[in-house]
Amino acid sequence: MHSVMAAHVERGELPGVVTLLARGDEVRADAIGTLAFGNSAPMRRDTIFRIASLTKPISGAAAMILVEEGKLRLDEPVDRLLPELANRRVLKRLDGPVDDTVPANRPILVSDLLTVRMGTGAIMAQGQYPIVQAMTEQGVAVGPWLPKAPSMDAWIRSLGSLPLMRQPGEAWMYDTGMTVLGVLLSRAAGQPLEAFMRERIFEPLGMKDTGFSVPAEKLDRLCTAYFRTPGAEKFEVFDPAGTESQFSRPPGMPSASGGLVSTADDYLAFARMMLNKGAYGGKRLLSERSVELMTTDHITPEQKAVSPFSTGFWDKRGWGYALSIVKQHEPGDPRGFGWDGGYGTSCYWDPQTGLIGVLMTQRLMDSPNPPAAFVDFWRSAYEAL
Repeated sequence: MHSVMAAHVERGELPGVVTLLARGDEVRADAIGTLAFGNSAPMRRDTIFRIASLTKPISGAAAMILVEEGKLRLDEPVDRLLPELANRRVLKRLDGPVDDTVPANRPILVSDLLTVRMGTGAIMAQGQYPIVQAMTEQGVAVGPWLPKAPSMDAWIRSLGSLPLMRQPGEAWMYDTGMTVLGVLLSRAAGQPLEAFMRERIFEPLGMKDTGFSVPAEKLDRLCTAYFRTPGAEKFEVFDPAGTESQFSRPPGMPSASGGLVSTADDYLAFARMMLNKGAYGGKRLLSERSVELMTTDHITPEQKAVSPFSTGFWDKRGWGYALSIVKQHEPGDPRGFGWDGGYGTSCYWDPQTGLIGVLMTQRLMDSPNPPAAFVDFWRSAYEAL
């Protein structure tokens, strides 16, 4: 694995990378390259990465904690805590005018957020869609940038001013439902989202470097994030390191969909808890039943048929509560349960082999299919077994 991942750095495809494999008590971590292109500061095992959609499984676990406490019910409408989303209207046609709508057949349920079946999200097809333009103008569109709203209340009000794209429960649409979930969690818990996650997940698991922003004393460990437009040779800075980073200050609207920063070892602790069916270090964070619900495919064949994503996604995958389920795999594919982050991260835990893999890079994905470094990481992880 070291040689194949180092080759990506040597070819200039990544400035650096942290890989981590764990099985039982054995952990192998490797840090290669530098924190930025043209920078001599070496990549470290405790480098802080923007983990993007690896935030989702953590948010799913946070939701199940509140379900177990009776503060949320999976089958209840979100209207009680999110009145901004009550009495929804739905577009008559996906590409139709924003004001050409019909009433929703039913309310949005809590489980619709976890399964991203609330009826709004990314449209994975070319074309002109007035609803996408309206979402962009309101600051609630799906994209690489995190929400800029000054508060959760402001963000949910903006989203609530627009109709749904599809009827609730009709289709899997990445990934607005998970952003909405964060607002719901904060209101159900009666405290800011980060405070709740810190108290109930990060501190019990010892995830000391995970949060929605990086404190000043840790900014030297935050790497620079890059993107490259398809066909271009040169990388551009997506988010700088240091005090110029968007993550150097707490966001007004923390995103439960993609807003966390973390390290390889912090995320390993979360994955170990999930692999161990909710328990970690003698503490139980989730019931076995909650983990079972999270790792069950809830998307029906009919819903998969009308829910395009990356090529062949549904041939191999299912979707549980806030995470992906690998049902079939080829060499280079992960196995078990987990997800990937669009800023260049990946983590899956595999009950069949006991393997946990964590991959941290700082290069944004530039296509819906897995980057070459991801394929090489998972192929060599399973070859190593």
